Amino acid sequence: MKKLSLKVKLTLLYTFFMVLLTCAALTILFSLSSREMLSSVQARLTQRVQESIENIDLRGDEIRLDSDFYSVSHDVYLAMYNEGMYFMYGRLPHGFRAQPELSDGEMRTIRDGSREWYVYDMSCRLSDDLTVYVRGVTSVTDAEESFAVTVRLALILLPLMVLATALIGYRFTRRVLLPVRRITGTVKEIRSDADLSRRVGLTDADNGKAPVHRDEFYALAETFDGMLEELEEVFRREQQFTSDASHELRTPVSVILAQCDAMLSDESLTEEQRSQLALIRRKAAGMSDMISQLLFLSRADQGRQPIHRERLDLSELTEMIIEEQQMLADGSGRGIRIESRISPGVEADADETLYIRMVSNLLSNAVRYSHDGGKVEVILEERDGEVRGRVRDYGVGIAAEDLPRVWERFYRVDSSRTETSHSGLGLSMVRWIAHAHGGDVSVTSEAGKGSEFAFYFPAREENEKNKKSCFL
Repeated sequence: MKKLSLKVKLTLLYTFFMVLLTCAALTILFSLSSREMLSSVQARLTQRVQESIENIDLRGDEIRLDSDFYSVSHDVYLAMYNEGMYFMYGRLPHGFRAQPELSDGEMRTIRDGSREWYVYDMSCRLSDDLTVYVRGVTSVTDAEESFAVTVRLALILLPLMVLATALIGYRFTRRVLLPVRRITGTVKEIRSDADLSRRVGLTDADNGKAPVHRDEFYALAETFDGMLEELEEVFRREQQFTSDASHELRTPVSVILAQCDAMLSDESLTEEQRSQLALIRRKAAGMSDMISQLLFLSRADQGRQPIHRERLDLSELTEMIIEEQQMLADGSGRGIRIESRISPGVEADADETLYIRMVSNLLSNAVRYSHDGGKVEVILEERDGEVRGRVRDYGVGIAAEDLPRVWERFYRVDSSRTETSHSGLGLSMVRWIAHAHGGDVSVTSEAGKGSEFAFYFPAREENEKNKKSCFL
């Protein structure tokens, strides 16, 4: 039951109670109908016998009967006997072989073999010395069989009623839950492309207007749309603030860097002053890099980050990136080496600048968290029309509970993976670049044993939508 959808559960519940009520009603109805049927048969038998007696006439020594006496009406057979049980006139039903004693005004049930009969006798005094009895006979078994046919027909129709009830209930439930389905679909779309401009928009498909009679689900959809509007506005303001703040900070940081360079060229500075200026310059350079990353992500969020695809030899480009990162790693003096296994001739339609930034961020991240004297492995290949790359380090690793959050902006796991030069924006940029190329990224890691970041994207651009900017 846990795997069934809500509309199926409601349909099953609705059908169950409808079938339960129908079966209860049929049981009561058939029970009452059975008794009523037998009472009706007895009443018809009594009435037929009484009517026949009213039409008996004695003329001289001859008994005159109405012509209907010999006919079978309502399955009732009539026969006339004298007081000595001698059969005089009338008909008896086929199969009725019993000859019960006459009993005036008594309704009796006679079993004859496998069949049951109602027998009703009534006396009629025609003269002082002549009394006759009219016997009415009707089959109880035939009446019960007719009723049984009705019951069987009802049992045959019951599954059809259940099926019809289930179909009607499903369509009704599906229609009622349409707003929920639309809300769920909208949420999934927003989660997939982070487009807060989407709305549930429950309107009448015929005229594009909201339905006149709206229930709680429609109210929920309207509330959800209102919440999305507020979130979109808040997010837009945040994006605008980030963009404006980054632009405003670029100038003073550039001035700080320029002044530091100018002061460091002064040979009259003492070693302590030069060390302090160098520290200021490193911090300013880190701020400048963070501002650049914030501007990049802000443009990406607003859909203003252009992507210029061209046919690139990624094997050669990746080797160049590795050489540059190896030089930076050598400059740190930590003894870290970068090893590569790059398949030759890997080509793809990609933005060169963005690809360089993505691989550089992954490599610098791997070098930063590797142990001194450790190594970083880079693998690049093309498989099944996709470019697939992996960057693996054997450093401090990431705990399992922290893995889902490594793609968040400014998120840093703990002090063992935290440096003052690390802004926490690099992996967010990596993910955006992979998504912008129609691919994705993933990470596997174990604390104390290292991490492996993998990316993939189509080698060839298949449609125009991959040219558009995507959202984080």
